[in-house]
Amino acid sequence: MVTISDYGKYDTTWCPGCGNFSILEAMKQALVARGLEPHQVLFISGIGQAAKAPHYLNANVFNGLHGRSLPVATGAKLANPELTVIVESGDGCSYGEGGNHFLAAIRRNIDVTLLAHNNQVYGLTKGQASPTSDEGFITKVQPGGVASAAFNPAVVAVAMHAGFVARAFARLTDNLSDIIQQAIAYRGFSLIDVLQPCVSFNKVNTFAWYKSRCYPLPKDYDPTDWYAAVKTADQWGDRIPVGVIYRNERPPFEEHFPVLSQGPLVGRDVDRMMLKKIMEGYA
Repeated sequence: MVTISDYGKYDTTWCPGCGNFSILEAMKQALVARGLEPHQVLFISGIGQAAKAPHYLNANVFNGLHGRSLPVATGAKLANPELTVIVESGDGCSYGEGGNHFLAAIRRNIDVTLLAHNNQVYGLTKGQASPTSDEGFITKVQPGGVASAAFNPAVVAVAMHAGFVARAFARLTDNLSDIIQQAIAYRGFSLIDVLQPCVSFNKVNTFAWYKSRCYPLPKDYDPTDWYAAVKTADQWGDRIPVGVIYRNERPPFEEHFPVLSQGPLVGRDVDRMMLKKIMEGYA
C-alpha cells in the first residue's frame, strides 16, 4: 500500500512561508488517497518556483521549457495513456508564455491535470507582474501600476467548455487535496487554479487577503450548470469562490485515435518494414 513516505521528503529552495509547501503536501495526500504508486505518475513542469514542486517528489518528472509543459504532457499521455500525467507550474508559465498551449489543451480535452500555482506575480524572476496580476498592481517593473486587465483563467476555461475547472486556495489543504483527487479521476483536461501567495514579492495578495475572501462553494452548487459556472468563475474581489466550478462529460482527446484502443504505444514492437516504406515515401 502506497504511503506519503513513498513520495519522499526533500529540502527545498522555497522562501519560508511560501504557499508552495501546502500545495506539495496536498498533492502527496491526493496521490496516496488515489492509491497511485510513484511509478504510475508523471509530473511535467516548466520554469519557475512553482515548477520546482515536482523536483521534491519521488516520481517520474520532466522539466520542460518555460510555458511549454502542456505540449510535452500531451505527447506523454498519447504515448502512454495508462500514466497519470500532472502538469505543475506557475501563473506566468501557464497563462503567459504557455497561454496558447493552455487554450489548445482545453480545446483538445487531453486527459491531463494542470495545477497552476497562481500567486499573481513572477516569483522566480524577482516580482514583475504576471498575466493574473490585478490592474493597478505596483511592482519594481511597473512602478505606475499594471495597465492591463487581469487574465481570469477560470472564466476562460469555463467559457471554452473545458472538461473540469476548479479554483483552490493553498492554505485550505484538505479542500485542495480533495479537488486534486477529483481532477485526477476526471477523464479529460482538468484545470486547478491554485491561489498561492508569494510572501517575497506580492505584499498585496497575502494569506490574510485570500483568507478573508475565499469561501467554499455550497454543497448544493451544480458544477454542470454552464451559465452558473461562468458567473461563479467571474467572481473576484471581496468574495472569491473555491471548489469545482464546472465539469462536463466531453470525450477525452485520446478517444479520437483508434490505435490507442489496442493499448499504450510504449512497449509495442516497431514494424521496421512499415517504417522503412514510410521513410522512403519522403525520399
